[in-house]
Amino acid sequence: MKRIAKPLRLSLVLPALLAVGACATPAKQSDELTIYAAGPRIGSNVVVADFEASQRVDGASVLVPKPAVPKVAESRVGVDVGDNAMTLHFKDAWYANLRVESDAPLDLRAYVPDGVVAFDLNVEEMAQGGVSFKVSCGKECERQVPYLVPARAMAGKGWQPLVFSMRCFARDGDDFRAVTVPFALEGSGSGRVGIAHIRFLKTGTPNTVCPDYKTQSVTPEMLNQSWSINNWLPRHEAKKAEVERRNAAGEKTGIVFIGDSITEGWEKTGAPVWQRYYAKYNALGLGFGGDHTENVLWRLQHGALEGLDPKVVVLMAGTNNTGDRRENPVTTAAGIRRNIEEVQQRLPNARILLLAIFPRDAKPDSQLRRINDEVNKILAGFDDGKRIFFLNINQTFLNADGTLSREVMPDLLHLNEQSYEAWAKAMAPALQRLMGE
Repeated sequence: MKRIAKPLRLSLVLPALLAVGACATPAKQSDELTIYAAGPRIGSNVVVADFEASQRVDGASVLVPKPAVPKVAESRVGVDVGDNAMTLHFKDAWYANLRVESDAPLDLRAYVPDGVVAFDLNVEEMAQGGVSFKVSCGKECERQVPYLVPARAMAGKGWQPLVFSMRCFARDGDDFRAVTVPFALEGSGSGRVGIAHIRFLKTGTPNTVCPDYKTQSVTPEMLNQSWSINNWLPRHEAKKAEVERRNAAGEKTGIVFIGDSITEGWEKTGAPVWQRYYAKYNALGLGFGGDHTENVLWRLQHGALEGLDPKVVVLMAGTNNTGDRRENPVTTAAGIRRNIEEVQQRLPNARILLLAIFPRDAKPDSQLRRINDEVNKILAGFDDGKRIFFLNINQTFLNADGTLSREVMPDLLHLNEQSYEAWAKAMAPALQRLMGE
């Protein structure tokens, strides 16, 4: 069995602690609930997974098995288990997950008000990767704290104790009474990171901070993802340079598209359609893959629109707030409202064509689809008939029963060329009207 260097603190799992049952009420729960210490707590298992498969961890070294036709053949995700710790290793991975699963639901309510989740972390390699930590709060409820930047700073410095307030993983209304996945370490890109002594405590002093979920969507921030951190800012600078070139040449930009990867797709899959529909307007695409509303806001505040005077701005954002954070529709809509305000301030003559967030997932009752639908209901109220005009073309992409086909969106999120054509046609009447045609 491969041995791993010992973390800073080791503890034995107390028999009384292991006996804490899922049916215990918060008042009767122990002051400390250990999830992993020299192995998972009794009645729990460790699972390692990528986005295509998962594997229960029963040995000293486990690799996630590959399907017959893997989507990313070169990616690898696995875990090495030592006497007191686990090391998640991943290479060229879209998604790596090391989680503790409980056979019976755990009641974590007692640890939420003033409690912490604590563990020891050893970042061995993270130059091309990123990590995050996740705590589930019940059925279809999980909360994540990204940790890419600080994790990279920890690389090569050995075992470090981390203590997060449970408020980092809790939102108003979260239940926590029936949790089956109390903790997960997630990664992307390439890296090696060890974790040990995972536990919840009723009281404790955090030694690290996390975003405030109530204001995250309206607080400008650059996008820090393992796959984007090396090219997001250079892309922003390149877009600024293009705007400066247009301004210097006296070129009029008639339409600006602002958004995330779906908007960025106009420069890739949708490029032929863009050429047919929008080249005549000298349109500018400002779609950045992975952007949440706060990332769009950062770009708007850092020169993305400098010197432009378009007639129309087409804005669609928010699906990554939903996909990455299962964010409350109210705060996602607040982020979009903040984007609108920033555009209005910087482009006072422009009309804003605000698009409903496009559908995602195959079924209309999926969690992510339902969240986006709730956001769209709020966005409809932003239409003032003067400078903001809301348009919902989502039925263009859906079957009669509300399902979404891979023939329309191959990954049930991003469009193919035919779908960009459908988008352009469905939007054309409203866009032409706003352009004064």
